[in-house]
Amino acid sequence: MTTISAKTKTAADRPAPRPLDVDRIRSDFPILRQRVHDHPLVYLDNAATAQKPAAVIEAVDSFYRTYNANIHRGVHHLSMLGTQAYEEARLRITRFLNAPDWRDIVFVRGCTEAINLIAQSFGRSTLKAGDEVVISH
Repeated sequence: MTTISAKTKTAADRPAPRPLDVDRIRSDFPILRQRVHDHPLVYLDNAATAQKPAAVIEAVDSFYRTYNANIHRGVHHLSMLGTQAYEEARLRITRFLNAPDWRDIVFVRGCTEAINLIAQSFGRSTLKAGDEVVISH
């Protein structure tokens, strides 16, 4: 069984934000090195498919090459390694978002699944007949 713990940081513990370096961010995404009609590729359809930075591509490749197995569902070696990596990622995200608890982090496959999960859990327990949901974008 994996032991989970995370020490969250307060706002005072974090350094002041740096200016946004768009060129550095773009350099993290291999697909954005392409040129389209002699211009750098700009991809704005992130709700449908988010482009992946090199670190994510490498992590997925490493997972498939090293310990591809069902997480949280097996007791064999590869499944245990996969589960440990998954839970370590959850802890990193907990710290990155300064979430109060690792159990507050839920991974889903995409935006639509996340919206539906919130609607079916929080929405069902909070909204009542006659309430209105206002969506802004």
